[in-house]
Amino acid sequence: MVLEKQVFLFLNIVHNSMKQKLTDYFREGGFQLSPEQFLVMDTLWDEGVLTQQQIADITMRDKNSIVKLIDGLESRKLVRRASNPLDRRQNLIEVTPYSLTVKDKIEALAYESVHGILGDIPKKALDTFVKVLVRMEKNMDPASDLKALAEKYPTNKENNG
Repeated sequence: MVLEKQVFLFLNIVHNSMKQKLTDYFREGGFQLSPEQFLVMDTLWDEGVLTQQQIADITMRDKNSIVKLIDGLESRKLVRRASNPLDRRQNLIEVTPYSLTVKDKIEALAYESVHGILGDIPKKALDTFVKVLVRMEKNMDPASDLKALAEKYPTNKENNG
């Protein structure tokens, strides 16, 4: 029982610490951006114009939280909403020209943060850790397929255009 308790406690601590570290990197770099907002921006930069529902599906978040994230990004002039001419019930979300001018700097801050967090952890250990996380998600949701999601939306920029 102690090991199971440690897994959940440590995952929670590391998750919160990672979010705070990334937020700090963005702030120190001159951007008021949360990790969740970065995830939306990164998705839009990679995928192009999307509906709010598509963003929710890709980022595996509920639509209501996406609306709030987009509100914040819109107030920072990073995205803009437009009505979908094919379906007026939908908003299309697109990046602004300003966001394209700061994209490289924001991405560099995110990668610097991740590299700092991962530090000197060997690749083999990270591979094992990812496999464990995939298995944990599968245990909670048998329909989940994190590997397919990772292949569809790769984080390796060399493989993603």
